[in-house]
Amino acid sequence: MAPVSKEVDFLVIGGGSGGLASARAASSKYGVKALVVEAKRLGGTCVNVGCVPKKVTYNAASIAETVHHAKAYGFSLKETAPFDWTTFKHKRDAYVKRLNDIYERNLANDKVEYVHGWARLLSKNEVEVTTDDGEKSVVRAKKILVAVGGNPNKGPDIPGAELGIDSDGFFEIETLPRKVAIVGAGYIAVEFAGMFNALGVETHLFIRYDHFLRAFDPMVQEVVTKEYERLGVKLHKKSGQSKVEKDEKTGKLTLHYHDATTESGVLTGLDHLIWAIGRTPATKGIGLEEVGVKLGEKGHIVVDEFQNTSVENIYSLGDATGPVDLTPVAIAAGRRLAARLFGPSEFSTLRLDYTNIPSVVFAHPEVGSIGLSEPEAVAKYGRENLKIYKTSFPAMYFAMMEPGDKGPTSYKLICAGPEEKVVGLHIVGLGSAEMLQGFGVAIKMGATKADFDNCVAIHPTSAEELVTLK
Repeated sequence: MAPVSKEVDFLVIGGGSGGLASARAASSKYGVKALVVEAKRLGGTCVNVGCVPKKVTYNAASIAETVHHAKAYGFSLKETAPFDWTTFKHKRDAYVKRLNDIYERNLANDKVEYVHGWARLLSKNEVEVTTDDGEKSVVRAKKILVAVGGNPNKGPDIPGAELGIDSDGFFEIETLPRKVAIVGAGYIAVEFAGMFNALGVETHLFIRYDHFLRAFDPMVQEVVTKEYERLGVKLHKKSGQSKVEKDEKTGKLTLHYHDATTESGVLTGLDHLIWAIGRTPATKGIGLEEVGVKLGEKGHIVVDEFQNTSVENIYSLGDATGPVDLTPVAIAAGRRLAARLFGPSEFSTLRLDYTNIPSVVFAHPEVGSIGLSEPEAVAKYGRENLKIYKTSFPAMYFAMMEPGDKGPTSYKLICAGPEEKVVGLHIVGLGSAEMLQGFGVAIKMGATKADFDNCVAIHPTSAEELVTLK
């Protein structure tokens, strides 16, 4: 083993959102000597192959939808050329690169040391760091945070699965495809399918059941699945895949599958096949098990409510731990951990409350959700103790359009007990992502239906329907 080369107060393995937030808070607020080790690009999944480039692509897709709707508002638009995906992709890459540089500058400004390399745990206080040139050293740390995130699953165990790409590969596509297949029913698959379809790509989405987004409230599942079918996404329900082949002359892929209507289907001429079938925590090969850190069945690091692992001085958060795989969750947990470990005594019990965390899906239309789904609320409170408020209506944006061009808006408010405390809110429709943030504050504070009713509506908006539900 290499000799100890340096000692720090706080060593963070992983330069994603949670790790960076924790290291910067520890150093800038509490004067801690912090070191971050990251093998890839700073910013983690969110900045590089997740929410940031995804939202930029969603914006492009939304503009395409606006162009389609413009005629109904009296605009006469003539496109001289189709959407230039290649130019867009390179600008998107440049934007992400600027963010990488900003993250590195922020570390320097907060006096956090940064090493680009690989880290492996040796004990509860020591980590072996291997730099890009292969040089190894040992760093001794009083506290260690493992915030290594996760990686996309590569595909099922079928012949030719390697011919497909994972969700990271979506961001490497250089030219706008003509025809794609996406396998998966989670928010990543649904977002990709909606974006491709809005940009004019023939899009096939393969799901295992009758609806997608199955972690969300049934209303969300039903409304968005139906809308995707209306928009032209070719849904393959109750599907499975058996083989993937590639035409060596054209480079096109052929997918063999079955679904609810086809026992032995063949989908030819695919430019890309994308496996969006979940993610696995990046916890293998970094010494966790060797030093005694307990892992769950799926490889997640087991932590308590204070982010403690089973080994003293070693902590973990973010996607590596699994409860809620969202960037702001990792950031919030990281900052609270830094305060608890290195801040004044009043922070000694500080932790992140994982209940009532708002989440959105940049689908077409957008989805917003916070709190319990209706089945979860029934299981917790009993049907007889719930009151469900629902509404569906066409957003005013669609007033100028023909019936076949009108997108859905559907809202659900789930209230529990005689005081009708709001325990779940689910919204589908234009602007849902931005709208949810404010309502999220109210629900986190324990708002009741009466609180919603007492808020004067803003007219004309879709959001006003949530404070006028009967």
